[in-house]
Amino acid sequence: MSDNDQVNRKRLLWAGFVAILAAGVGFGIRGGIFGNWASDFGFSGAQLGAIGGAGFTGFCFGIMIGGVIVDKIGYGKLVFVAFLCHILSAFVTFAATEGQSTDTAYQILLLGMFLFAFANGTLEAVANPLVSTLFPENRTHYLNILHASWPLGMILGGMVGWFLGTGDAALNWKVQLSFYLVPTVAYGVMFMGQKFPKSEASEKGLGMGEMMKDVGLLGGAVVAFMLYLFFKGTFAPFFEDGSNLPQILALIIGFATLGWIGKVTSFAVGHWLIFVLFITHGLVGAVELGTDGWMQNITGAILSEKEGKILFVITSLGMFLLRFCAHFIEKKLGLNPISLLFVSAVIACLGLNAVAAIQSFGPAVGAVLVYSIGKTFFWPTMLAVVGDRFPATGAVAMSLMGGIGMMSAGLIGSAGLGYFKDRYAAEELKSADEALHAEWVSEGDSSKFLAFEAVQPIDPKRLEDVKKVAVEERSEAEQAVVDADIRGNRSTLKTDSLIPAAMAVIYLLLFFYFRASGGYKAVRIDENETLTRGNAAGTGES
Repeated sequence: MSDNDQVNRKRLLWAGFVAILAAGVGFGIRGGIFGNWASDFGFSGAQLGAIGGAGFTGFCFGIMIGGVIVDKIGYGKLVFVAFLCHILSAFVTFAATEGQSTDTAYQILLLGMFLFAFANGTLEAVANPLVSTLFPENRTHYLNILHASWPLGMILGGMVGWFLGTGDAALNWKVQLSFYLVPTVAYGVMFMGQKFPKSEASEKGLGMGEMMKDVGLLGGAVVAFMLYLFFKGTFAPFFEDGSNLPQILALIIGFATLGWIGKVTSFAVGHWLIFVLFITHGLVGAVELGTDGWMQNITGAILSEKEGKILFVITSLGMFLLRFCAHFIEKKLGLNPISLLFVSAVIACLGLNAVAAIQSFGPAVGAVLVYSIGKTFFWPTMLAVVGDRFPATGAVAMSLMGGIGMMSAGLIGSAGLGYFKDRYAAEELKSADEALHAEWVSEGDSSKFLAFEAVQPIDPKRLEDVKKVAVEERSEAEQAVVDADIRGNRSTLKTDSLIPAAMAVIYLLLFFYFRASGGYKAVRIDENETLTRGNAAGTGES
């Protein structure tokens, strides 16, 4: 490789780094202004979770659509689309103003977050396959470096909230959120005029049907199900209560998607491993990104608002530094990607339970660091596994899996945690004092999530107002409400820890599968343009 090519691929790596940094900055700031939105507009936890969820589901469409077409239209055009959507999302989001009705503000913020996430997804549809193609000799290492920008962005976003979002000199939430536009302009400049490579599958001339065959009907079913969940919730507000039309329309879209995948692949069943990886990455999105979206809010409720922001920054800092260590862990400690994922899932489960038990700031730092160690390697290492095992899929499988993870983060992780926060807090208050529960329960919309029982949350606006009052100035009843909310937050994190526990079981089974099949190893497309799958396990060291 020439010196010019080396410079080009390093500049593209760092341009992708800054692009994902912009997404992380916006995400980190947004997590810190949930309280502002609850106070200004009277949103419930479920509504805040849904807005946060739109910050994930839009990503899904960006990365899925981008992943399907990127090998055909090229990386540069998608970068331009993402840049425009990042700018447009700012104009839409800032249109939400205090004094608007709750419903109006909710729809504006929902759309603004969706556009922001769509831009993020489009960029990742570029960055993931781009880095995988540029550094085929060490995908796990360089994909972890690429995604180190995400926690760095959360650090910067969290520090905006830490220094500029609390106290008497706190900036308006719009001013805080606008800081993500700085890295947005930077990545636009860095990508400008660069020479982009083609993926291995594109270089070999593989068509869409060939790239999609390993995904097939099995992987397509996971994609179709996530789209069903998304459109079911999207269509629901447009129909009267009790109507089945949202579900029917969502089913039509889901089956149409599965039918298209079947037609393109000549109804290939697909590889079982991609099916398992798709489902597992849905769990990754729910526990990593879904939890991150609430971590400032939850730890801030248990301790204090400022301490919650500091803990979020500490978590993100640990994650940022560790992602530069993937190569050391993989080579020096002898952990292949599957082993690394298993160990990470066990640590993440322990970390979430530790955070749920925090009582003071010192032990909380240790707890969130354990959690950050656990979640650090999930996302990029899962992408590396797909790149290693299924190079014939080009950008498609990697992008579809990323989309599944982000959509799960929005529809299951963020929304689910919002629901359980509402549910557990209300149950704790009712258990402690039924009369007080009746006095404080919200008269607005109930909190709902999938097939779980709908609940009436504690009035979010009153709760946020009480939290701003010094402890010694609260009445006995007000303190009882706050205490119930804290206990509810602890229970929410314990429930959340079940997700990495399930992931650990999956990774352990995959570890034994690869060990029995000769060991984990990256495969490649040979010179005859066919995938050297062997037994789909490869050979090498376990």
